[in-house]
Amino acid sequence: MDKAEILKSIGKKIRKVRLEKGLTQLDLVGRMHGDIDVTSISRIEAGRTNPTIFTLYRLADALEVSILDLLKD
Repeated sequence: MDKAEILKSIGKKIRKVRLEKGLTQLDLVGRMHGDIDVTSISRIEAGRTNPTIFTLYRLADALEVSILDLLKD
């Protein structure tokens, strides 16, 4: 897999978990600790940006899953 495919795969997984939990992107932002906005979540889910490990950790925490769950293909 190349970088773009990996980012899209992670983004799709985040979006899938978010939707399974019945959350909007705005809801997710509200659950996250630290400074992040809806536009950033949108970019991550679309695979257009490379989130830091800390951002992935915060996403996992907000979605109540392990970070490994977000990285599994």
